[in-house]
Amino acid sequence: MTHIKVPKDRVGAIIGPKGRVKQIIEEKSTASLDIDSEEGTVEIIPGDDPVGAMKAEDVINAIARGFNPDKTFTMFDDDMLMLEVIDLSKHTGTQKELLRLKGRIIGKGGKTREITERLIGVKMSVYGKTVSVIGTPEQNQIARTAIEMLIDGANHGSVYSYLEKKRQELLQSQLDYY
Repeated sequence: MTHIKVPKDRVGAIIGPKGRVKQIIEEKSTASLDIDSEEGTVEIIPGDDPVGAMKAEDVINAIARGFNPDKTFTMFDDDMLMLEVIDLSKHTGTQKELLRLKGRIIGKGGKTREITERLIGVKMSVYGKTVSVIGTPEQNQIARTAIEMLIDGANHGSVYSYLEKKRQELLQSQLDYY
């Protein structure tokens, strides 16, 4: 049994319209979810598939970190997909600084986040004091490095060049694999 603390404003997203999201998570994981909206907690009671319960935990954490539930369900179907959460509060002292960092990571009109998602094939969410990424371990490592470059003040052009180079390496390693 696992307990997950969820921001209260994300509990509704985990339940979904008419309980649809909760139902999908339970079906795909064979686990049961006990959601306490007052406390903002989700209890996962494992079903027949212990791995499914672990995946349910990742999916719930992803939704809690601001992902659209529909973007998280792929984690049930692909064993390589993982959630990576980067805590920005470790890099900032003030609310103003946190907002500036989030702005750098998202980019003007969402451009930087969109480029990262498109080139590396990850999904990203910037929510609260965190940036979260869903991808394979290799993709997540590249995205984390790009995010850290932005946190450390690298200019966006350098980050895009890095992502472009890593995209080529990812494509090459996929070709070599097949």
